Amino acid sequence: MNGLEAEGLLSAWSFDGKGAATPIGWTEILSNPAPAEGFLWLHFRHLERAPQKWLRESSGIDPSAIEALVEAEARPRCAVFADGALLSLRGINLQRNALPEELITVHLWIDTKRIISVQHESLSAIGDYEDMLRRGRCPRTQGEFVAELAMRLVDRLDAVVNSLIDEADDLEDSVAKEESSVLLPKVAVLRRVAIKLRRHIAPQREALNHFSLEDDDWLGPKDRNRLRDAADRVTRFTEELDSVRERAAVIRDQMVDRRSEQMNQSMLVLAVVTVVFAPLTLISGMFGMNVGGIPGSQDGEGFWIVTVILIALGLFFLWAFRRLRWI
Repeated sequence: MNGLEAEGLLSAWSFDGKGAATPIGWTEILSNPAPAEGFLWLHFRHLERAPQKWLRESSGIDPSAIEALVEAEARPRCAVFADGALLSLRGINLQRNALPEELITVHLWIDTKRIISVQHESLSAIGDYEDMLRRGRCPRTQGEFVAELAMRLVDRLDAVVNSLIDEADDLEDSVAKEESSVLLPKVAVLRRVAIKLRRHIAPQREALNHFSLEDDDWLGPKDRNRLRDAADRVTRFTEELDSVRERAAVIRDQMVDRRSEQMNQSMLVLAVVTVVFAPLTLISGMFGMNVGGIPGSQDGEGFWIVTVILIALGLFFLWAFRRLRWI
């Protein structure tokens, strides 16, 4: 196992502070080749069963910050230390077979000469960021680096939130057309995804706003504005996710109300049928008793007379119910 594999290093870049960057290897990292006006970016993957001694023992990062860097399920946050800042952000992985509510955390340690990032799972935003570096679009400061990465994470959130809004629109249009048994599972999934996303991304606003208040030289006014813009967009996403959750609840209530109305209509029809046929059944039952003295038992026309009376009585009940607007 070579040094890169043992330490979990995925990529490393050296920025000259003038808009250019070059990839570097493990040898250059150990010799600490940070440019005088630039910085290094070291991107690691946390390895559960590997020591990663350089990250834990030779990186010079505060031990409490190291423990935060290797934490798998961490809420977005920003913590300031004497020699740097720790920023934890979450992003949506848009790779194949990835669920939208499964957000992946990336931890960033930023100081005067380095950015050290640690991920536990592959994140598409990091891969796109490296593609941007290979195309020559490189940040000049650590603040510009973090602001660009934050905006890329937010852009992916925008796509997922918009898809949830479109799905809520489609469900609202289908309430009057589809059966409740078909729509209810879709509404439940929509609501679950909206709730989980909202819970995971809401703290990201405070983390970005807190980081934008840093007074280091490498964080300029433009970078602060972009970080605040990313935080504002996260705020808008949380509001839209709240709206999606409320719309899902309204859609479910509409379907439940429609089902209740259908049941009420069915019960009303059954009640009307019962009320109409109850006296008819009583009368026909009395005439069906096998005892003496039944009126018309000796009359050949008695059966038809009773039948006509029962039909007339039933029609009278139907007319009375319609008059009372019960049916």
